[in-house]
Amino acid sequence: MKSYLGLIPISAKLRRRQNRMTLLCIIFAVFLVTAVFSMADMGIRMEHTRLLHKHDNLTFQDVMNSTTGQTLCLTAAAFFVLVLTAGVLMISSNINSNVTQRTKFFGIMRCIGMSKQQIVHFVKLEALNWCKTAIPIGVILGIIVTWGLCAVLRFLVGGEFSDIPLFGISLVGVISGIIVGIVTVLLAARNPAKRAAKVSPVTAASGNSENTVPINRAAKVNLFKVETALGIHHAVSAKKTLTLMTGSFALSIILFLSFSVLIEFVGYLMPQSAAASDINISSIDTSNEVDRTLLDKIGKMDGVKHIFGRRSVFDIPAQLNSNTVEIDLISYDDFDLDCLVKDDMLKKDSDISKVHGNSNYALATWDKDSILEIGDKIRVGSEELEIAGLLKYDPFRSDGLTDGEITLITSSDTFIRLTGVTDYSLLLIQTTRDVTDEDVTAIRDILDQNCTLNDLRDQRTSGTYTAFVFCIYAFLAIITLVTVLHIVNSISMSVSSRIKSYGAMRAVGMDKHQITKMIAAEAFTYALSGGIVGSIAGLLIYRLLYNALIAAHFSYAVWSLPTIPLLLILLFVCMAAIAAAYIPAKRIRSMAISAAINEL
Repeated sequence: MKSYLGLIPISAKLRRRQNRMTLLCIIFAVFLVTAVFSMADMGIRMEHTRLLHKHDNLTFQDVMNSTTGQTLCLTAAAFFVLVLTAGVLMISSNINSNVTQRTKFFGIMRCIGMSKQQIVHFVKLEALNWCKTAIPIGVILGIIVTWGLCAVLRFLVGGEFSDIPLFGISLVGVISGIIVGIVTVLLAARNPAKRAAKVSPVTAASGNSENTVPINRAAKVNLFKVETALGIHHAVSAKKTLTLMTGSFALSIILFLSFSVLIEFVGYLMPQSAAASDINISSIDTSNEVDRTLLDKIGKMDGVKHIFGRRSVFDIPAQLNSNTVEIDLISYDDFDLDCLVKDDMLKKDSDISKVHGNSNYALATWDKDSILEIGDKIRVGSEELEIAGLLKYDPFRSDGLTDGEITLITSSDTFIRLTGVTDYSLLLIQTTRDVTDEDVTAIRDILDQNCTLNDLRDQRTSGTYTAFVFCIYAFLAIITLVTVLHIVNSISMSVSSRIKSYGAMRAVGMDKHQITKMIAAEAFTYALSGGIVGSIAGLLIYRLLYNALIAAHFSYAVWSLPTIPLLLILLFVCMAAIAAAYIPAKRIRSMAISAAINEL
């Protein structure tokens, strides 16, 4: 061996099992950044191809100035920062635990003449040595996943994604992945390297390989049993470990909530409705002149899955709280009303069951400036209608706002009773998957000259919406899995660094059940602190992202507490804490007391 640096590959082979999680974290960071930037690059190439069909002279700057180009770049940059932060915290925690377990090794290195600067250099190069394996794996995985996603978008989604490249390799994605891998490792190794350099030669000479902390006071046992109190004490006494573990738990919550905003954002960009139609039939002058008998005729034709109609009358005089107002009245068939429930379009306490059939109830569109409330009564002619429910926004306006106007939705029977109008102003048709152009032509042929047919099949966004949501959920799943594995591994390594202490406790009479409770108390202390910090910071970031991405562009959007995503990620945090306590506890229970005391 010509240099002390020759110990790096030897150490890597000997500690292959302990280094698995660190390698996985680096692979995860490189893979995510490579995949995200590669997909952004493929999207920009697709946009370039699309714009070339419309414009002869087109530069790269024109593409970057387009809405799609800017959105893709901003999204990729945000992902880069999030993944870099997550990678630094996770890798730093692993390297820190690695250094803790090798305190005696670094003490011996100091005894034989290695300087503090050489120790720092050794730890950093050892961390970079992992990159030789992790970065290529992460880059290759990122490229393969990009190819798979592009294939799904091109062949299963189609439409606007029909021009996306299939087997393109993005230099931007590859270079970004390599950079994030190296930068993340160097940033993560910085503090553990300094910590290793502080190990004194006395540590090796005394044989004390554990990272002990001066004990200024005993663990408090007045609130908990001694084993629980010791577990909590172990967690809070090591400030750096507590900070890193809290950060790991908190970061998983923050990332999960941040990605959850993207799901809502896609929902606002491409709203999906169970009542979305593929073909619309309306009267030329938008009056109620579409023959009601067409409903049954078209419903029996090939290629028709559902058909339902709407009637409408505008500017009807009405009385609201002794004031004369003008209202718009629109009828919904039963299928249309049921779709409001499926789409979660109704505000809390709405009761749509009252609206069905021939009733005296109606629904009303709503926004935050609306004066209507559930239970209000509006007199239309000699009839009085009670508001049985409110929609979350006005679906009949592009901006979702009512602009102070009142729009009521009634059942077909109620509408006919109030107005005497039986024909439709609009027929909406949902087609089957195997519908043909000939089927649409057949529908067009039975219409009279007062009706017009609008074919919307090319405007479907369900496939695009599904693709985006699938990608977001896939990233969420990967982030959750890696952070849970990281937390389990970090706590396991933390326990391993104190295994001699646990052996001594077993020797003085602590049983296996108490050891398990002590480790569980330590794990749940980390989980509790991380859950509190993560929930507070995550909700703040969630609110900021919601305002920037959704509220700023969709004026009818109303922020609400993301209860389900928050409860879901907290459940994963609890599961991680349980797994983190079980695995090292099982290992200690299976060890003999003498083996635990002599463990290095």
